[in-house]
Amino acid sequence: MPIYLPESTESIGSTPPAEAAAPAFDTLTPREIVAELDKFVISQARAKRAVAVALRNRMRRQKLPADLAEEVAPKNILMIGPTGVGKTEIARRLARLAQSPFIKVEASKFTEVGYVGRDVESMVRDLVELAVDMVREERVVEVRLKARQNAEERLLDLLLPPLPPSVRDNDPGPAREQHQRTRARLREQLADGSLADREVEVEVQQKGFPSFEVISGSSVEEIDINMKDMLPNLFQGRSRKRRVKMPDALEHLVQEEEQKLVDVDSVRKAAVDRVEQAGIIFIDEIDKITGREGGQGPDVSREGVQRDILPIVEGTTVHTKHGMVRTDHVLFIAAGAFHVAKPSDLIPELQGRFPIRVELEALETADFIRILTEPRGSLVKQYTALLATEEVMLTFEASAVNRIAEFATLVNERTENIGARRLHTVMEKLLDEISFHAPDLEEKTIVIDAAYVDKMLADIVSNEDLSRYIL
Repeated sequence: MPIYLPESTESIGSTPPAEAAAPAFDTLTPREIVAELDKFVISQARAKRAVAVALRNRMRRQKLPADLAEEVAPKNILMIGPTGVGKTEIARRLARLAQSPFIKVEASKFTEVGYVGRDVESMVRDLVELAVDMVREERVVEVRLKARQNAEERLLDLLLPPLPPSVRDNDPGPAREQHQRTRARLREQLADGSLADREVEVEVQQKGFPSFEVISGSSVEEIDINMKDMLPNLFQGRSRKRRVKMPDALEHLVQEEEQKLVDVDSVRKAAVDRVEQAGIIFIDEIDKITGREGGQGPDVSREGVQRDILPIVEGTTVHTKHGMVRTDHVLFIAAGAFHVAKPSDLIPELQGRFPIRVELEALETADFIRILTEPRGSLVKQYTALLATEEVMLTFEASAVNRIAEFATLVNERTENIGARRLHTVMEKLLDEISFHAPDLEEKTIVIDAAYVDKMLADIVSNEDLSRYIL
């Protein structure tokens, strides 16, 4: 069973440059996986340890004989903890680290079969679509050089049409040499940018796939009808000629050549295989679909959603437009706050499909201080970089960071505890004046200290009613 590693991390559109430098995940030990997660997520050591072991077991399974590997089921994880403590971020960073197809869904968005709304199988179909895009991008990177060469040849044909057969046959010598010299000169001018302002006429295909619904609340794909295959002429769109400048024409022709060179069938096959062997589905708010036996009203639908999710988690075959997809070895990570409900309120069959239970801890002031400063994309670094684009040099003193964390903790205690998300509201209010006046400021060097934090936030935090609405 192959381990999926794209040749170039540029093919993963959602992977930031900082993460692209991460080592190949198939060589990472659980301790190293936790160390990688520590770069982006603060605290929650137990949850990181659980997902690191789950990922390492996936690597181990790929090294087993095929018959034994088929018997090894993924150990799905249930994360229990309040909002804003890092449940989603841990799962998302794990998927990026493993270069796995990953999708996050809200359990509360699904409905029981027979109700209007999204059916649970749509999470698998969405995951396959994402995997198709990932594989296609990787294949495009592989053929990009060849596609550009082909596009340049097509562009040269537009600038200098090939000799007609009658001329080539009757006067093959001088006419051909002159044509080749002219083409070589145009190729040089194209390479050095001399033709950038010149316009050429290219044929542009207009997409003609109409948006419509067959059943209220259900898309065409959800009822497994591929209208493009049934009525190809209706959806192929019309082409028209446009005059564009050379760089735009070259880019358009490169994209066309990339699509020609990439084998769509092999992309679909590889994407389906990748989902089956390495897919990760994160089911958030699973506590919102808990319902007790014999309930009435919405509880009936909630329990029905659990029973619909059960076969997906257990392992079933889902029909998608890219082929049949088995979910036997997809890793499911479920999460919920469980403030009112308990994990035991889930139906027993679903409980048994999440053997690993991890409780995440509520964040404290010390955690907020680390969140503000330590991660690669910490809030302090983000705001400093944003204002630097306006030539404003922003500096946060340690006392200011401590004060921000203290205020965030205080507001969380007095109102709803939304974890690290409180830092976003606090930081926005703190830097509201600076952000608004940044382009017009004469003094471009600003130091944020504890006194400035108190000036901007103390009155709001001390007024519980005011902080409830503003922070």
